[in-house]
Amino acid sequence: MPESEIIFAVEENPEGGYLASALGHSIHTQADTIEDLTEMVRDAVRCHFEEAERPRVIRLHLVKDVVVPA
Repeated sequence: MPESEIIFAVEENPEGGYLASALGHSIHTQADTIEDLTEMVRDAVRCHFEEAERPRVIRLHLVKDVVVPA
């Protein structure tokens, strides 16, 4: 039975753009914009899973570090 969703941790790339890594799977991708990243993640999931095993939902969890001076 396929998982109902897959979660990607999304971080800003220090060199520009975004990096996405699936939690619990060896799926990684990157893109210059969030819009492009959405398509790249969708394509990576399609390539990684057979159609019958593919999760129905892809969740992007944006991780952002904010540094606050003390």
